[in-house]
Amino acid sequence: MKLQAENEPYDEINITPMLDLAYVLLIIFIIMTTASVQGIKVDLPKASSAPSLAKPKTKAITITADGKLFLDTYPVTMAELETRLKAFSAEIPDLPVVIKGDAKVQYEKVIEVMDLLGRLDITHLGLVTQKLVK
Repeated sequence: MKLQAENEPYDEINITPMLDLAYVLLIIFIIMTTASVQGIKVDLPKASSAPSLAKPKTKAITITADGKLFLDTYPVTMAELETRLKAFSAEIPDLPVVIKGDAKVQYEKVIEVMDLLGRLDITHLGLVTQKLVK
């Protein structure tokens, strides 16, 4: 091995630290892309504009095409939905709720949920739609 004098230029570049950084970034990218939570798949109706109603304490009620109810991502019956929403609205007086109804769900099921919200005096209500793509 040849010793290098003080004023001579380097002939090679050590790329090991750069490769270490690239591997760390690759691992972080893989973890972040696979860690996303999907939720429940519903076919949302189309709308011309869909404002974002997401707030940190917003509760989402999902109605699937076959009429099943979910509070956030947990399956519930209508009675369970009522008791859980009562508890949440007792903690948060102006509890915001969004309804995500499948486009093929019977309109009566959405009205039942909206009537329940009215009985519980939950007035901050939103209906989730998809933005219409032209």
